[in-house]
Amino acid sequence: MDAVSRPVSSVLLRDFRVGPETAVPELQQDEIHVWRTRLEDEPEEVERFRRILSPDELERAQRFRFDTNRNEYVASRGILRNLLASYLSALPQELNFVYSQYGRPSLAGVKLAVTLNFNVAHSGQMALFAFAHGRRLGVDVEQVRRDFSTGEIADRFFSLAERAALRQLPQEERHEAFFRCWTRKEAFIKALGEGLSHPLDRFDVSLRPDESAALLATRPDASEARNWIMWDVPVPNGYAAALTAESHRGTR
Repeated sequence: MDAVSRPVSSVLLRDFRVGPETAVPELQQDEIHVWRTRLEDEPEEVERFRRILSPDELERAQRFRFDTNRNEYVASRGILRNLLASYLSALPQELNFVYSQYGRPSLAGVKLAVTLNFNVAHSGQMALFAFAHGRRLGVDVEQVRRDFSTGEIADRFFSLAERAALRQLPQEERHEAFFRCWTRKEAFIKALGEGLSHPLDRFDVSLRPDESAALLATRPDASEARNWIMWDVPVPNGYAAALTAESHRGTR
């Protein structure tokens, strides 16, 4: 593996279409690819994806109580396998996943998989898939729901700075600001690979509508914030999404 540190030069956003084969471009060492798709509930497509899943993925699919959630999981895993197979010149049904203690998947047994990092998020019918060589990354998408109190959740999980920024916004802007903040925080902890074991109040992200997505501060190591870049991901109305990645390729 090339041990030279490379900054991110571009983030390429593409739409994945279920059906005809989607052309997957070569992933350059300084690029991040993000694929966006709407998870369909068509029985034929779900069955096509089901045939390439592993026994443990099928077992997990059966744990979902509702058919819609089960089919969304099957579709998202099937699409992930197809995209990974295209990047790695492999067969989707032959890919093997291993999982960290926090549940983060990675690939085993494929030579190029040593350098290929990926992350997946889905909410409602929207799914995102992010890929990069040699750098940690995380992506998150959330359906903007109106059926719960965002203020209570912010008070419980957001940092002091984020809570103050949220309170400074007009009441009518706070709901969307909450989801901007939440997806950016989720994308960061997913990139770290620690899940919710990493306290959400130990770092600050931007949330105001006039601010770009950014990791503003990290604690206890303030210098850590300089190692990461954050972006909003364009998604349909009713959703919010964010991407976080290491600013330079590591030497791992």
